[in-house]
Amino acid sequence: MSVLVIAEHDGKQLKPGTTNTVTAAAKIGGDITILVAGHQCADAAQAAAKVTGVRKVLLADAPHYAGAGAENITALVLTIAGQYTHILAPATGFGKNFMPRIAASLDVQQVSDISAVVSDDTFVRPIYAGNAMATVQSSDRIKVVTVRATGFDDAGAGGSAPVENLAAGPDTGLAKFNGQELSKSDRPELTAARIIVSGGRGMGSGENFKLLEALADKLGAAVGASRAAVDSGFVPNDYQVGQTGKIVAPELYIAVGISGAIQHLAGMKDSKVIIAINKDPEAPIFAVADYWLVEDLFKAVPELTQALA
Repeated sequence: MSVLVIAEHDGKQLKPGTTNTVTAAAKIGGDITILVAGHQCADAAQAAAKVTGVRKVLLADAPHYAGAGAENITALVLTIAGQYTHILAPATGFGKNFMPRIAASLDVQQVSDISAVVSDDTFVRPIYAGNAMATVQSSDRIKVVTVRATGFDDAGAGGSAPVENLAAGPDTGLAKFNGQELSKSDRPELTAARIIVSGGRGMGSGENFKLLEALADKLGAAVGASRAAVDSGFVPNDYQVGQTGKIVAPELYIAVGISGAIQHLAGMKDSKVIIAINKDPEAPIFAVADYWLVEDLFKAVPELTQALA
Protein backbone atom coordinates (compact mmCIF):
# COMPACT_ATOMS: atom_id res chain seq x y z
CA MET A 1 0.00 0.00 0.00
CA SER A 2 1.02 3.59 -0.54
CA VAL A 3 -0.64 6.69 0.88
CA LEU A 4 -0.49 10.22 -0.50
CA VAL A 5 -1.17 12.99 2.03
CA ILE A 6 -1.89 16.41 0.53
CA ALA A 7 -0.43 19.01 2.88
CA GLU A 8 -2.18 22.17 3.97
CA HIS A 9 0.39 24.91 4.52
CA ASP A 10 1.05 28.64 4.38
CA GLY A 11 4.24 28.37 2.33
CA LYS A 12 6.42 28.32 5.43
CA GLN A 13 4.87 25.84 7.85
CA LEU A 14 2.35 23.03 7.77
CA LYS A 15 -1.12 24.00 8.95
CA PRO A 16 -2.73 22.18 11.90
CA GLY A 17 -4.38 19.02 10.65
CA THR A 18 -1.72 17.86 8.21
CA THR A 19 0.34 16.01 10.81
CA ASN A 20 -2.85 14.48 12.25
CA THR A 21 -3.66 13.26 8.76
CA VAL A 22 -0.22 11.63 8.62
CA THR A 23 -1.12 9.75 11.81
CA ALA A 24 -4.28 8.48 10.10
CA ALA A 25 -2.15 7.45 7.12
CA ALA A 26 0.18 5.51 9.43
CA LYS A 27 -2.80 3.59 10.82
CA ILE A 28 -3.78 2.62 7.28
CA GLY A 29 -0.28 1.29 6.69
CA GLY A 30 2.21 1.37 3.85
CA ASP A 31 4.56 4.07 2.62
CA ILE A 32 3.51 7.66 3.25
CA THR A 33 4.26 10.46 0.80
CA ILE A 34 3.38 14.10 1.45
CA LEU A 35 2.55 16.35 -1.48
CA VAL A 36 3.33 20.03 -0.92
CA ALA A 37 1.84 22.09 -3.74
CA GLY A 38 1.95 25.87 -3.80
CA HIS A 39 4.05 28.86 -4.76
CA GLN A 40 7.34 29.61 -3.00
CA CYS A 41 6.68 26.79 -0.55
CA ALA A 42 10.08 25.10 -0.22
CA ASP A 43 10.12 25.83 3.52
CA ALA A 44 6.82 24.00 3.96
CA ALA A 45 8.29 21.01 2.12
CA GLN A 46 11.24 20.96 4.50
CA ALA A 47 8.82 21.05 7.44
CA ALA A 48 6.91 18.14 5.91
CA ALA A 49 10.16 16.17 5.57
CA LYS A 50 10.57 16.27 9.35
CA VAL A 51 7.19 14.69 10.11
CA THR A 52 7.55 11.27 11.73
CA GLY A 53 6.64 8.35 9.50
CA VAL A 54 6.92 10.12 6.14
CA ARG A 55 8.94 8.29 3.49
CA LYS A 56 9.08 11.01 0.84
CA VAL A 57 7.96 14.58 0.16
CA LEU A 58 6.94 15.76 -3.30
CA LEU A 59 7.29 19.50 -3.93
CA ALA A 60 5.26 21.08 -6.74
CA ASP A 61 6.10 24.78 -6.80
CA ALA A 62 4.47 27.01 -9.41
CA PRO A 63 2.55 30.31 -9.41
CA HIS A 64 -0.74 28.67 -10.45
CA TYR A 65 -0.74 26.51 -7.31
CA ALA A 66 -0.94 29.58 -5.06
CA GLY A 67 -4.14 29.51 -3.04
CA ALA A 68 -4.60 25.76 -3.62
CA GLY A 69 -7.30 26.21 -6.24
CA ALA A 70 -9.36 23.07 -6.69
CA GLU A 71 -8.97 22.95 -10.47
CA ASN A 72 -5.16 23.08 -10.60
CA ILE A 73 -4.56 20.95 -7.50
CA THR A 74 -6.87 18.25 -8.87
CA ALA A 75 -5.10 18.25 -12.23
CA LEU A 76 -1.76 17.84 -10.45
CA VAL A 77 -2.92 15.03 -8.18
CA LEU A 78 -4.43 13.11 -11.10
CA THR A 79 -1.00 12.89 -12.76
CA ILE A 80 0.30 10.77 -9.84
CA ALA A 81 -2.89 9.28 -8.35
CA GLY A 82 -2.33 5.89 -9.99
CA GLN A 83 0.77 5.35 -7.86
CA TYR A 84 -1.24 5.34 -4.61
CA THR A 85 -3.87 3.20 -2.94
CA HIS A 86 -5.07 6.04 -0.71
CA ILE A 87 -5.22 9.83 -1.09
CA LEU A 88 -5.75 11.76 2.16
CA ALA A 89 -6.21 15.39 3.12
CA PRO A 90 -7.43 17.22 6.26
CA ALA A 91 -11.21 17.65 6.46
CA THR A 92 -10.79 21.43 6.64
CA GLY A 93 -11.90 24.06 4.17
CA PHE A 94 -8.66 23.28 2.34
CA GLY A 95 -9.39 19.60 1.84
CA LYS A 96 -13.11 20.05 1.28
CA ASN A 97 -12.31 22.39 -1.59
CA PHE A 98 -10.66 19.88 -3.93
CA MET A 99 -11.00 16.33 -2.56
CA PRO A 100 -14.55 15.80 -3.95
CA ARG A 101 -13.26 16.94 -7.34
CA ILE A 102 -10.41 14.42 -7.15
CA ALA A 103 -12.81 11.63 -6.17
CA ALA A 104 -15.20 12.48 -9.00
CA SER A 105 -12.35 12.62 -11.52
CA LEU A 106 -11.18 9.17 -10.39
CA ASP A 107 -14.78 7.88 -10.45
CA VAL A 108 -14.61 6.77 -6.81
CA GLN A 109 -16.65 7.63 -3.74
CA GLN A 110 -15.04 9.92 -1.19
CA VAL A 111 -15.00 8.81 2.44
CA SER A 112 -15.42 12.05 4.39
CA ASP A 113 -14.37 13.27 7.81
CA ILE A 114 -13.05 10.01 9.25
CA SER A 115 -12.26 9.93 12.97
CA ALA A 116 -10.82 6.41 13.19
CA VAL A 117 -9.19 3.77 10.98
CA VAL A 118 -10.35 0.16 11.38
CA SER A 119 -8.31 -1.25 8.50
CA ASP A 120 -6.93 -0.16 5.16
CA ASP A 121 -10.42 -0.19 3.62
CA THR A 122 -12.66 0.46 6.64
CA PHE A 123 -13.11 3.74 8.46
CA VAL A 124 -15.27 5.33 11.16
CA ARG A 125 -16.92 8.69 10.58
CA PRO A 126 -19.48 10.75 12.53
CA ILE A 127 -23.00 11.17 11.19
CA TYR A 128 -26.09 13.05 12.43
CA ALA A 129 -23.92 15.88 13.80
CA GLY A 130 -21.78 13.43 15.73
CA ASN A 131 -24.66 11.68 17.50
CA ALA A 132 -23.88 8.39 15.75
CA MET A 133 -20.76 6.82 14.27
CA ALA A 134 -20.84 5.01 10.94
CA THR A 135 -18.35 2.32 9.98
CA VAL A 136 -17.74 2.62 6.24
CA GLN A 137 -15.98 0.07 4.03
CA SER A 138 -14.70 1.10 0.61
CA SER A 139 -13.95 -1.27 -2.26
CA ASP A 140 -12.72 1.48 -4.58
CA ARG A 141 -9.33 0.92 -6.19
CA ILE A 142 -8.12 4.29 -4.86
CA LYS A 143 -9.57 5.48 -1.59
CA VAL A 144 -10.07 9.24 -1.36
CA VAL A 145 -10.40 10.19 2.30
CA THR A 146 -10.67 13.39 4.33
CA VAL A 147 -9.53 13.22 7.95
CA ARG A 148 -11.03 14.87 11.01
CA ALA A 149 -7.89 16.12 12.74
CA THR A 150 -9.35 15.91 16.24
CA GLY A 151 -9.68 12.13 15.87
CA PHE A 152 -5.93 11.58 15.55
CA ASP A 153 -2.82 12.65 17.43
CA ASP A 154 -0.18 14.91 15.93
CA ALA A 155 2.45 12.75 14.20
CA GLY A 156 5.19 14.96 15.60
CA ALA A 157 8.63 15.79 14.24
CA GLY A 158 11.40 13.23 14.03
CA GLY A 159 11.65 12.27 10.39
CA SER A 160 14.18 13.08 7.70
CA ALA A 161 12.44 12.25 4.44
CA PRO A 162 13.95 13.30 1.11
CA VAL A 163 12.29 16.12 -0.81
CA GLU A 164 11.78 15.52 -4.53
CA ASN A 165 10.64 18.09 -7.05
CA LEU A 166 7.45 17.19 -8.91
CA ALA A 167 7.01 18.76 -12.32
CA ALA A 168 4.18 21.26 -12.28
CA GLY A 169 1.26 20.52 -14.53
CA PRO A 170 -0.22 23.15 -16.84
CA ASP A 171 -2.44 25.92 -15.55
CA THR A 172 -6.03 24.87 -16.33
CA GLY A 173 -7.04 28.52 -16.56
CA LEU A 174 -10.38 27.75 -14.93
CA ALA A 175 -9.76 29.91 -11.87
CA LYS A 176 -7.25 32.49 -10.73
CA PHE A 177 -6.05 33.23 -7.21
CA ASN A 178 -5.98 37.01 -6.71
CA GLY A 179 -5.08 37.13 -3.02
CA GLN A 180 -6.52 36.77 0.44
CA GLU A 181 -7.17 38.89 3.50
CA LEU A 182 -6.30 37.07 6.69
CA SER A 183 -7.32 38.22 10.14
CA LYS A 184 -4.29 38.73 12.36
CA SER A 185 -4.23 37.93 16.04
CA ASP A 186 -1.68 37.39 18.76
CA ARG A 187 -3.86 34.61 20.11
CA PRO A 188 -3.48 30.96 19.04
CA GLU A 189 -5.30 29.74 15.94
CA LEU A 190 -8.56 28.02 16.90
CA THR A 191 -7.81 24.55 15.57
CA ALA A 192 -4.37 24.49 17.20
CA ALA A 193 -5.20 26.11 20.57
CA ARG A 194 -4.83 24.20 23.84
CA ILE A 195 -7.49 26.40 25.46
CA ILE A 196 -10.52 28.01 23.81
CA VAL A 197 -12.97 30.51 25.28
CA SER A 198 -16.16 30.66 23.20
CA GLY A 199 -19.18 32.93 23.37
CA GLY A 200 -22.71 32.49 22.12
CA ARG A 201 -25.83 34.53 21.54
CA GLY A 202 -25.97 35.15 25.27
CA MET A 203 -23.07 37.59 24.91
CA GLY A 204 -25.62 40.09 23.61
CA SER A 205 -23.26 42.04 21.34
CA GLY A 206 -19.84 42.05 19.76
CA GLU A 207 -18.74 44.69 22.27
CA ASN A 208 -19.32 42.22 25.09
CA PHE A 209 -16.85 39.77 23.54
CA LYS A 210 -14.18 41.98 25.14
CA LEU A 211 -15.05 40.16 28.37
CA LEU A 212 -14.04 36.87 26.76
CA GLU A 213 -10.93 38.39 25.20
CA ALA A 214 -9.77 39.55 28.62
CA LEU A 215 -10.30 36.05 30.01
CA ALA A 216 -8.56 34.48 27.01
CA ASP A 217 -5.56 36.75 27.47
CA LYS A 218 -5.16 35.51 31.04
CA LEU A 219 -5.28 31.89 29.88
CA GLY A 220 -3.29 32.23 26.66
CA ALA A 221 -6.41 30.99 24.89
CA ALA A 222 -8.06 31.39 21.50
CA VAL A 223 -11.48 33.01 21.23
CA GLY A 224 -14.30 31.19 19.45
CA ALA A 225 -18.02 31.61 18.97
CA SER A 226 -21.19 29.72 18.20
CA ARG A 227 -22.93 30.05 14.86
CA ALA A 228 -25.67 32.10 16.55
CA ALA A 229 -23.10 34.67 17.66
CA VAL A 230 -21.53 34.79 14.20
CA ASP A 231 -24.89 35.06 12.43
CA SER A 232 -25.83 37.88 14.79
CA GLY A 233 -22.77 39.78 13.61
CA PHE A 234 -21.03 39.77 17.00
CA VAL A 235 -17.75 38.35 15.64
CA PRO A 236 -16.25 37.36 12.25
CA ASN A 237 -16.97 34.02 10.60
CA ASP A 238 -13.49 32.65 11.32
CA TYR A 239 -14.41 32.52 15.04
CA GLN A 240 -17.12 29.93 14.41
CA VAL A 241 -16.88 26.55 16.13
CA GLY A 242 -19.29 23.83 15.09
CA GLN A 243 -20.38 21.47 12.37
CA THR A 244 -20.46 24.33 9.85
CA GLY A 245 -17.42 26.03 11.37
CA LYS A 246 -14.19 24.70 12.83
CA ILE A 247 -13.93 21.32 14.55
CA VAL A 248 -11.82 21.66 17.70
CA ALA A 249 -10.67 19.42 20.54
CA PRO A 250 -8.58 21.53 22.93
CA GLU A 251 -7.48 20.49 26.39
CA LEU A 252 -9.91 23.04 27.85
CA TYR A 253 -13.04 24.51 26.25
CA ILE A 254 -14.94 27.24 28.09
CA ALA A 255 -18.43 27.85 26.68
CA VAL A 256 -19.95 31.16 27.78
CA GLY A 257 -23.54 32.08 26.98
CA ILE A 258 -23.81 29.13 24.59
CA SER A 259 -27.02 27.11 24.83
CA GLY A 260 -25.54 24.07 23.14
CA ALA A 261 -27.24 23.62 19.77
CA ILE A 262 -26.47 20.25 18.21
CA GLN A 263 -24.35 21.72 15.42
CA HIS A 264 -22.14 23.51 17.96
CA LEU A 265 -21.72 20.42 20.13
CA ALA A 266 -20.62 18.47 17.04
CA GLY A 267 -17.65 20.82 16.71
CA MET A 268 -16.34 20.81 20.28
CA LYS A 269 -17.61 17.87 22.32
CA ASP A 270 -14.32 15.98 21.87
CA SER A 271 -12.58 18.62 24.01
CA LYS A 272 -10.73 17.05 26.95
CA VAL A 273 -12.40 19.26 29.59
CA ILE A 274 -15.51 21.38 28.98
CA ILE A 275 -16.64 24.20 31.27
CA ALA A 276 -19.99 25.88 30.63
CA ILE A 277 -21.33 29.14 32.03
CA ASN A 278 -25.02 29.83 31.39
CA LYS A 279 -27.85 31.33 33.41
CA ASP A 280 -30.31 28.75 32.04
CA PRO A 281 -30.09 25.57 34.19
CA GLU A 282 -31.73 23.59 31.35
CA ALA A 283 -29.20 24.59 28.69
CA PRO A 284 -28.21 21.54 26.56
CA ILE A 285 -24.52 22.50 26.86
CA PHE A 286 -24.58 21.20 30.44
CA ALA A 287 -25.17 17.65 29.16
CA VAL A 288 -21.64 17.51 27.71
CA ALA A 289 -19.90 19.78 30.22
CA ASP A 290 -17.50 18.39 32.83
CA TYR A 291 -18.02 21.47 35.01
CA TRP A 292 -20.78 24.05 34.81
CA LEU A 293 -21.89 27.23 36.48
CA VAL A 294 -25.48 28.47 36.44
CA GLU A 295 -24.82 32.20 36.64
CA ASP A 296 -25.14 35.45 34.74
CA LEU A 297 -22.06 35.52 32.49
CA PHE A 298 -21.68 39.29 32.98
CA LYS A 299 -21.06 38.58 36.65
CA ALA A 300 -19.18 35.29 36.39
CA VAL A 301 -16.68 36.08 33.62
CA PRO A 302 -15.24 39.30 35.14
CA GLU A 303 -14.93 37.53 38.51
CA LEU A 304 -13.12 34.60 36.90
CA THR A 305 -10.80 36.93 35.00
CA GLN A 306 -10.02 38.84 38.19
CA ALA A 307 -9.33 35.61 40.07
CA LEU A 308 -6.78 34.63 37.40
CA ALA A 309 -4.97 37.98 37.58
